[in-house]
Amino acid sequence: MLHLFKYRFLQIIRDYSAMFWALAFPIILGTLFYLSFGHVGLEATGDSAWDVIKVAVLREDTSSENARAFESYLAMMEEEMLDIQDISKETEALDALNEEEIAGIYYIREEPSLTVAKNGLNESILTSLLESYNQNAAMFRKIAMTHPENLPNAVAALEDYRQTTEAVSLAGKDLNPDVQYFFALVAYACLSGIFLGVKSSLDGQANLTALGARRSITPTHKLTLVLVDMGVLFVIHFFNILILCLYVTRVLEISLGDDLGALLLVDFMGSMIGVCMGIAIGCLTRMSLGMKMGISVLFTLFPGFLAGLMFGNMKNIIELRCPIINRINPAAVLSDAFYCLGIYNDTERFTRCLLILALMCVCLLTVAFLGIRRERYDSI
Repeated sequence: MLHLFKYRFLQIIRDYSAMFWALAFPIILGTLFYLSFGHVGLEATGDSAWDVIKVAVLREDTSSENARAFESYLAMMEEEMLDIQDISKETEALDALNEEEIAGIYYIREEPSLTVAKNGLNESILTSLLESYNQNAAMFRKIAMTHPENLPNAVAALEDYRQTTEAVSLAGKDLNPDVQYFFALVAYACLSGIFLGVKSSLDGQANLTALGARRSITPTHKLTLVLVDMGVLFVIHFFNILILCLYVTRVLEISLGDDLGALLLVDFMGSMIGVCMGIAIGCLTRMSLGMKMGISVLFTLFPGFLAGLMFGNMKNIIELRCPIINRINPAAVLSDAFYCLGIYNDTERFTRCLLILALMCVCLLTVAFLGIRRERYDSI
């Protein structure tokens, strides 16, 4: 058994065409992604940079107490959230607003106001700042009118305000949308085990190759040959995926999660699903090698496309329109598992992905087994 394993191992890794598609091509594709997208590392940084918002402040009437308080409020927000431009004339401020050089114009007067040119995130923040000030000012006026003795305590409480929340993404990691491409890339690489599986199945068919003819008349039990082939393919492709993941995490510095055991399990299941698909395709029909390889390309690229390999938001679109496709697409299931590892620690969702992959492997191996059992040759 051991010598058979070693023989098949050396034979398969010397098939440079299949090894190129299973190992080299995903690495090349990942490098091209990295060069195209730039540094899209997914490491948790502990804090995130916030771009201050450029605004103009026009002092129309500073005689009232409320106006002076609002001016002090904006001064407190400067450098933290606002970048107040040196603009004093309304015409200049409106021109800058129309040319999108600033996001808004604050007017300091008895009733402070804000002018914006469009709806957006920055404009919403500016509106929230004004609303926050107006609410606090109204609260202080009410306290001064009803319970003036509590006014010093209210002022002290406001001065003791501290930020108690920190904006981070799920699992404490900053998610660049381009990272989704790398999840889909590893999923595509897992499915590329199809090429190894098809080549192995070809080597067992007497009507297609001389090696298949020799193996058909060997005294070694056919089931033993099949099990050895599957074991060799799983080992080879598992190490292919490990090499790719090592390249992605160490060279490209893109995180696939901190749980090494879970990552190895996903890599193993991904290797199995790719190889099982290849074996099933190789055993179903007696097509030529070229035809089988063409089908293999279709069964790797199309699921990869649906998982977001070419268009990063494709999986999300499918999830909204027809989620069942993402449940039966092995590339989408694998991408989802890597998403759970690298971004969102959802144990239930991760377990569901593994169970779906295991069920797919069982179904594909059953199809392959039934196909092998039906193979009969009148003569060799």
